[in-house]
Amino acid sequence: MKSFRFPHPLVLLTLFIILAAALSYVLPAGQFARRLNAATGREVVVAGSYHRLPRTPVAPLQVAVAVPKGLADAGAVVFLIFLAGGAFTVVDQTGALRYGVDWLLRHAQGREVAIIPLVSLLFATMGALENMGEEVIALVPVLLVLMRRLGYPVLTAVAASLGAAIVGAAFSPINPFQVGIAQKLAQLPLLSAAGYRLWFLAIALLIWMAGTMRHAIRHRAAPAADTQDAAPGAAGAGRHGLVLLLLLGAFSFFAYGVVRLEWDFEQMSALFLVLGVGAGLVGGLGPTGTAEGFVAGFRDIAFSAILIGFARAIFVVLEQGHIVDTIVQGLATPLAHLPVAAAALGMLGVHAALHLPVPSVSGQAVLTMPLLVPLSDLIGLPRQVTVLAYQYGAGMTDLLTPTNGALMAMLAACGVRYDQWLRFAAPLYGLLLALGAASVLLGIWLRLP
Repeated sequence: MKSFRFPHPLVLLTLFIILAAALSYVLPAGQFARRLNAATGREVVVAGSYHRLPRTPVAPLQVAVAVPKGLADAGAVVFLIFLAGGAFTVVDQTGALRYGVDWLLRHAQGREVAIIPLVSLLFATMGALENMGEEVIALVPVLLVLMRRLGYPVLTAVAASLGAAIVGAAFSPINPFQVGIAQKLAQLPLLSAAGYRLWFLAIALLIWMAGTMRHAIRHRAAPAADTQDAAPGAAGAGRHGLVLLLLLGAFSFFAYGVVRLEWDFEQMSALFLVLGVGAGLVGGLGPTGTAEGFVAGFRDIAFSAILIGFARAIFVVLEQGHIVDTIVQGLATPLAHLPVAAAALGMLGVHAALHLPVPSVSGQAVLTMPLLVPLSDLIGLPRQVTVLAYQYGAGMTDLLTPTNGALMAMLAACGVRYDQWLRFAAPLYGLLLALGAASVLLGIWLRLP
């Protein structure tokens, strides 16, 4: 018998799109009424307003059209990936990335294993601050160069970057796109219970980093011979140093823009465009060499960018069938009949399940919190615990769900199969989910304000 081969990412996402369409023939169509929430500036559902709609099954032609619609809906993210990928290919072609990695490894001689926790902490911090996700894809070239020079498997690049960012975001006390929106919707003070969350964030990061280091060390191999480049001359070193300074300045400005100026994807894309052009000219590639570097980057990153659109198409189909709200209603209603602790753990599970058809954490917050907060008040569950259940359930599921376009794109860019990632991440996800459950139960016992 032929051995089973895990589906290609495009096949997997296409199957989910078809499944979403099939559900529109099975599940009843329905919808909640919505109103504008002044605190968040977003439309939120009105509790108790769910009503049936005429069935709107998604026809085969609509399923096909959902893919370009998904690409259009995710256009800002797709163009960010293209421009960031092009910019980093230009930077890579100047030789500055390899020069910088060589410099780092020379100064970390004998302490190379410490690089993984340092990289993980950097990305976890960005995840906690601004929900970093798709932006990580731009860093694939430098991450791959670093891991190959260390002899670590390429999966380590995904785990130490996007994986750590997802964990940081899920347990964050300040992430504006998760806990910030949820606390506003629950009418809780921003940063409330921040100290409590920080303790569990620290434990979660220790679990994730330990798992990442264990995998990296167990699968470590000798660095590839073609990465042992000769040291550049003084002139080359000076040029590489200028490119790296430009890169550092761009990332500093990027962090400032995202955290302080509330940049959207368009501003990020523009910064990467400027970075690529500047790096090419400073690095000696010239206008033509810089343009060719961008083109090479567009070509290499195209598959990863397209995956974002396919993942978004799943939600497009569910919305066309008017069954997203039906799924939410069906999952949330049984919680009202459970004891407090069981209801809280049920919320954790509901949020994890809902994050498959609703891949946006902020979208899931505005969809579910107006329903679950009144329910929490009725059964005596602290609102802060309701927010915790949302954070852990929705946020951590980004580690596994194939509808997370950033994850699928990152795996594709690094050449890691989805089943390989599942074998690595699923056990750690189980541990982190257990940690989240412990946090929820302790929060009930403490009557977390």
